[in-house]
Amino acid sequence: MMATIELEQSPSTMSLYYRAVTSKKPGKLQGDSLPTIKAHLRGVTAEMDKLIQYRKVCGFPVSGALPVTYPHILAFPLHMEILVNPLFPFPLLGLVHVRNEITQYRAIGNQETMDIECELSGPETVAKGLEFSIITRVSVEGKLVWESVSTNLCRCKTEVEDNKDKSADSFAPEHIDYWSVQDNIGRRYAKVSGDSNPIHLFAMTARLFGFKRHIAHGMWSKARAMGTLEPQLPAGPFRVSVAFKLPILLPAKVQFQYANTGDTIEFRLKDQNGEKPHMAGHVSFL
Repeated sequence: MMATIELEQSPSTMSLYYRAVTSKKPGKLQGDSLPTIKAHLRGVTAEMDKLIQYRKVCGFPVSGALPVTYPHILAFPLHMEILVNPLFPFPLLGLVHVRNEITQYRAIGNQETMDIECELSGPETVAKGLEFSIITRVSVEGKLVWESVSTNLCRCKTEVEDNKDKSADSFAPEHIDYWSVQDNIGRRYAKVSGDSNPIHLFAMTARLFGFKRHIAHGMWSKARAMGTLEPQLPAGPFRVSVAFKLPILLPAKVQFQYANTGDTIEFRLKDQNGEKPHMAGHVSFL
């Protein structure tokens, strides 16, 4: 099975969430692999007012180039088109974003015109369920300038044992920043990103999905980290990879810890006591 979605303009994420809520999905894999689903959108340019608000919400300084995480925002409606497609077997609401890797080959100017292509990949059976990825490629004038791999988990029973290393994290930070994450950060980020998943908006809507309170977006956490580190990011190509750990229940106070070794930057996002992990990642200079 295969589907290629050619979009002429970016779709409304609210209409996509409506489709996600109202559509019926089997909730299980048909066969051994996911169908091939691709989505394309060409001639994309960032809207300056949304870009300005994104910088404010995520803590990026003013620049002539897009924040490294911003193309994810432009590609997010394409991700949703793939996930609400009838061929995709799992319900969108309930999926867990577990990892995200971005490779920036060169900085993208604020007003450059981009072509975006997204493709479904996977799944891989893990202890907690099935993991699958959406691969995104952004090109300018036919040349690849940015790509990402967003990995999500669909929870289900499997026969895979959890063999992850449970040893303590040996990371030793050189710097620690203290963030106060506001109660409304999920709503503010949803407004600039289009990601209006109810688990991020209000405590009441998050409880419907088993959370005590609403939680911060994982991609806000990654963007906020990159906003803090932007003065240290290389002018040349680099890759930033993160694994999302425990959710940040809002409001919250957290520690952002990092260490720059010269060709890599290691970082962690932990609770206010520096104990429970929310996110772990690193920047690799290419």
